[in-house]
Amino acid sequence: MSIDIKIPSVGESVQEAVLAEWFKKDGETIQKDEALLVIETDKVTLEVVAEAGGVLKILIQEGETVAIGAVVGQIETEGVKETPSVPEAKSEPAPEPPAPTETKAVALEEEPAIPKPASSGKEASVQKSTVDDIPLSPSVRRLVAEKNLDVSKISGTGPGNRISKGDVLLYLEEAPAGIPEKVSTQACEELSVTQVSEEVKRVKMSPIRKRIAERLLESKQSTAMLTTFNEIDMQQAMEMRTRYKEAFKKKHDVSLGFMSFFIKACVEALKEIPEINAFVDGSDFVYHSYQHIGVAIGSDRGLVVPVVRHVERLSFAGIEKAIIAYVKKIKENRLELADLEGGTFTVSNGGVYGSLLSTPILNTPQSGILGMHKIEKRPVVVDDEIVVHPMMYVALSYDHRIVDGKGAVTFLKRVKEFVENPERIVLEV
Repeated sequence: MSIDIKIPSVGESVQEAVLAEWFKKDGETIQKDEALLVIETDKVTLEVVAEAGGVLKILIQEGETVAIGAVVGQIETEGVKETPSVPEAKSEPAPEPPAPTETKAVALEEEPAIPKPASSGKEASVQKSTVDDIPLSPSVRRLVAEKNLDVSKISGTGPGNRISKGDVLLYLEEAPAGIPEKVSTQACEELSVTQVSEEVKRVKMSPIRKRIAERLLESKQSTAMLTTFNEIDMQQAMEMRTRYKEAFKKKHDVSLGFMSFFIKACVEALKEIPEINAFVDGSDFVYHSYQHIGVAIGSDRGLVVPVVRHVERLSFAGIEKAIIAYVKKIKENRLELADLEGGTFTVSNGGVYGSLLSTPILNTPQSGILGMHKIEKRPVVVDDEIVVHPMMYVALSYDHRIVDGKGAVTFLKRVKEFVENPERIVLEV
């Protein structure tokens, strides 16, 4: 008996998807509910799991564009009980990975992870012997081979602690100068001198990246976008976070990040300047009595903006938990189309990547987006004295068709006042 593996529906507007990656090879034994493949649409990425255990038969290869409902593989279930399953063949448990670090899109204060020093020759030989026992998808295996990496040193954050392509890219990013531990700096310098490559590589745009490009171009062409700037003294917010972070963590089982400060400040400012929370629809203005805030989160497949709904009803802890839940769904490729729809305003934090100042582009049809940036110590004047405080530049891009300059400047000023005096958020004054 065989069971068809079909491309699931992810929304009425989505008619096709790209089969991005198979986690198993043709002919391998799979277990029920085990992740089989990842599909990409112009809005989301999604994992497809096995409906039953059996032997996998692949009909459509990676990289192919397929229609929703198309059969891309089959599971042969007959005689599976007599066939040893893949997990039973593993005699040695995989090394337990460290707990995954919080995503950069969640907290401004995170410092880049320090890569582990190269292990001794004896330890390396032991680790090397277990590399072949670590299951890798074809695309990850190709990247590991291309970069000559030791996968036993890479922490997996995918389902079942599987190493994803994003984990490998993050490992390369955090390595000194991006050089893998198994290749010496001197060897790389010699290669750069003796082997100068002029290869040109053409890569087909993924559906998500293609959709992002279309939306950004549409935003530039269809809105009267303008940006205003300000700077925020983060001194009191940082002191408040330091003072209460342990108690907050103990009570709510979630870390207190700066994103919740800014989102709460935006909610209060949006109540005062409702046109920034509105849309332009033809010759009409559409106002909203609620605040659905989109939070821009970077992933290895592109930027996604999941929406935290009814933020006006949430506490600081509720906001942080909602963001962390979305980060987990993105890592596990479980983000749904409904998670991306209905936003009325967006917050984007380029500071986690080191951006000091930028002009964010509107997430249409929204009329406003707040750009957060890097916290940097700078000399400022306080009470006629020059002092050094942690400062952040912020930018508000807005649609000038509905938002006047006065409203935009007032909004950003109110966000500044709330973040510089966090108690005002709680007291709503």
